[in-house]
Amino acid sequence: MKARYLLLLSFIAIFSLSSCLKGDNFDPEVQAKADDALIVKFLADKNITATKHASGLYYQIITPGSGSVTYTGNTQVTAKYVGRLLNGNIFDQTTTQPISFRMGGVIVGWQIGVPLIQKGGKIRLFIPSGYAYGNQGAGTIPPNSVLDFDIELVDVQ
Repeated sequence: MKARYLLLLSFIAIFSLSSCLKGDNFDPEVQAKADDALIVKFLADKNITATKHASGLYYQIITPGSGSVTYTGNTQVTAKYVGRLLNGNIFDQTTTQPISFRMGGVIVGWQIGVPLIQKGGKIRLFIPSGYAYGNQGAGTIPPNSVLDFDIELVDVQ
């Protein structure tokens, strides 16, 4: 009887501990630090000067644009862009026509970075994974990917 009881307790302990090994223990703070280190290394390796936003996102304003739009989730933006992984692989881009969207419908990295410029402006964003697709990934974007975007605002309303 004692042997069965000990065996049962062993199975329960092993089952309980195995759930810790399945990736359920994702730590966003650890990932944010890892993303920051990746971005800093990428910028240094490519000799890119970028500014770190208070949020942890890095940006490089190429052209500030003009206007005085105060961005909200309902602000309509028309943009041309190229989205890359840090290895240079392009995962998305506009082709011949810019794309329009509401600011509330884009990844948090864009919601933070795009308002740093106005209509006609160009910006490069280095977005930590927590402000992109996180530990889930999306389509061809692997989980925990830092994203690199070149964005040109054609119109802002």
